[in-house]
Amino acid sequence: MHNEKNMPELLVPASSLEVLKIAVIYGADAVYIGGEAFSLRAKAHNFSDAEMREGIRFAHERGVKVYVTVNIIAHNEDLQTLDSYLLELQDIKPDALLVADPGVFMRCRKLCPQIPIHISTQANNVNWETFLFWHSLGAERVVCGRELSLQEIQEIRAHIPDDLEIEAFVHGAMCISYSGRCLLSNFLAGRDANRGECSHPCRWKYSIVEETRPGQYMPVYENERGTFIFNSKDLCMVEHIPDMIHAGIDSLKIEGRMKTALYVATVARTYRKALDDLKAGRAVYESNMDWYREEIRDCTYRDFTTGFFYGKPGTDAQVYGSNTYIHSFIYLGWVREILEIDHKQYVVIEQKNKFSVGDRIEIMKPDGRDISVTVEEIRDEDMMEMESAPHPLQKLYIRLSGDAETYDILRTQESDGLRT
Repeated sequence: MHNEKNMPELLVPASSLEVLKIAVIYGADAVYIGGEAFSLRAKAHNFSDAEMREGIRFAHERGVKVYVTVNIIAHNEDLQTLDSYLLELQDIKPDALLVADPGVFMRCRKLCPQIPIHISTQANNVNWETFLFWHSLGAERVVCGRELSLQEIQEIRAHIPDDLEIEAFVHGAMCISYSGRCLLSNFLAGRDANRGECSHPCRWKYSIVEETRPGQYMPVYENERGTFIFNSKDLCMVEHIPDMIHAGIDSLKIEGRMKTALYVATVARTYRKALDDLKAGRAVYESNMDWYREEIRDCTYRDFTTGFFYGKPGTDAQVYGSNTYIHSFIYLGWVREILEIDHKQYVVIEQKNKFSVGDRIEIMKPDGRDISVTVEEIRDEDMMEMESAPHPLQKLYIRLSGDAETYDILRTQESDGLRT
């Protein structure tokens, strides 16, 4: 049985090389990424061969592991190019492959025998016999189905070998369908969620129309925008990490391979501190609970639930009035370089959202500090002065009223003023 001195791995998502680096710097023990094929997040930027190699090098230099998702439910046509992709991964050498399909699993065992295999939640892993089945084939870790309670996970831990690791989601969006196996997207939009193309129809606005009364919408909505009848709250277990450890979970997984660097940094930093505080002592962890709550709500979220961990969720786990996220902060960019020019210090960023000279913004640091500063000067790539930066992806040189370091994130509050 695990204890609070034996902390689980913090596993963080990355949609791109940029976000991978942020995840590593902001506290991940491991990062999971998708290549340009065979991943369940086809709309994410994902990683080219060169980016994957660079990301693994960057992570390994800092003692962080990288797992690659190969977790589609494959059709015959997918198998035609699978082998060549797996041979590339065998050469790239990530720390594990994340697999859901038994056929893909067998190809991985044959072509990448040195790379450990983790079984995706898409494989519907909800009992200890399933865990033992995958272990008998050589899997080193199994990801719990999200439908499991902590009591069920504890029972699974008691029935499986110590060397078979359990991974479970600790934070992020909840899929409305059983372990993510959804047909809505395929049926309504022609995009197969089980092959990485989900269009998220669970977040769409719905009304009911009776067959013989076309155009007459039934009054079932919660507000003027309609009813979001499949729209789950986001999972958040930052207040319950001791219970997850007690259940025997080896890896705490954050969902979000479509999320921004700001989201990933905020969630990773919060859970990193929570785990470090818990390792220092239960009293330290509990004394900082308000900080964890505030930090988590500083990133994009929908409202929170504990999912199935304490029993089957009821109607209070759904969001019926809106499909939109709540935004506390706007992401401006992360510090790529610090340059000294004419005895002045400039930070170099690739701008993500608009800001202006004179704005109050925050420097978000990996160690948990948030420093309020003023934008004193903005210059473009040619060092021409600008009053504002309205164009995304522009390279900028910025002078701030406070010191920044490489990999710090710049953000500004969505609403009135910075917090005190």
